[in-house]
Amino acid sequence: MLRLLLCAAMIMCLCRAPLAAQEKKEKKPAPKQPTPTVAKLAYGTHERQVLDFWQAKSDKPTPLVVYIHGGSWQAGDKSGMRGTDIQDFLDAGISVAAINYRYVKQAVALKIEPPVKAPLEDAARALQLIRSKSAEWNLNKKRVGATGGSAGACSSLWLAFHDDFADPKSIDPIARESTRLYCAAVDGAQTSLDPKELREWIPNYIYGGHAFGFAKFDDFHANRDKVLQWLKEYSPIEHVTKDDPPIFMNYAGQKVPPVLGEKQTDPTHSAVMGLKLEEKLKAVGVEVILVYPGRTHPEYKNSAAYLIDRLRK
Repeated sequence: MLRLLLCAAMIMCLCRAPLAAQEKKEKKPAPKQPTPTVAKLAYGTHERQVLDFWQAKSDKPTPLVVYIHGGSWQAGDKSGMRGTDIQDFLDAGISVAAINYRYVKQAVALKIEPPVKAPLEDAARALQLIRSKSAEWNLNKKRVGATGGSAGACSSLWLAFHDDFADPKSIDPIARESTRLYCAAVDGAQTSLDPKELREWIPNYIYGGHAFGFAKFDDFHANRDKVLQWLKEYSPIEHVTKDDPPIFMNYAGQKVPPVLGEKQTDPTHSAVMGLKLEEKLKAVGVEVILVYPGRTHPEYKNSAAYLIDRLRK
């Protein structure tokens, strides 16, 4: 009887194995991005200074989501935005733009100091170009939200908090456009780029030196005072004021509860940074929602859901 049972079990396993392999093989790939209304539109002279735009169908000017890709400002591409998110926005009557920007290594080659100036200010210029197309693209200039992950999230927050780059007296009509946002929703954001501050929050933090021309974080930390002026300009949290737009932050990769002053499993994308930004935003009265595993929101499960609701209000 035991032999019969063992044989039966073996047969069942053999039957299941091909079935499991077939199910794995038949798993559908993630949907591709919809075809852009406008593709690879240049907002500057560098090959990386291009954007794609998807226009939502509407009889009235539509809100807009601007996607800034991640990749440590060293990799990644505008194609990284999920096709499902783009379609969800379009279905909700929200137009979408996804931008590329110059990497820090390209900024170094161009002798731009600090290197992070290139990707951050590229994001601002791209936003100005998009706003200059508002009549042509049927956009509501005031209802613009930014989103992205990691470095793209940091860029989005920097735009959200920074003073307006608009120059009303400029002879360049694009430069007259605003860079202010209506809201921002980000994933795994670096909220500060200050090495001293970050090490106090997260003892095993090692990210960000490359953005200021340092190959090693310890050198970045040791030379902080020499680049303090740059840190004040390009670190998002430094620009927080009471007139800033509402913010949604998601740290889905947080495996353990974030504790200030303790080592983190993923320090580069730790929710500890979200906690510190949340603290500062609440202190000045800016609306902020912070979520991570173990701390959820009843209405907003992700950044896309937040943007769709916020931009349509």
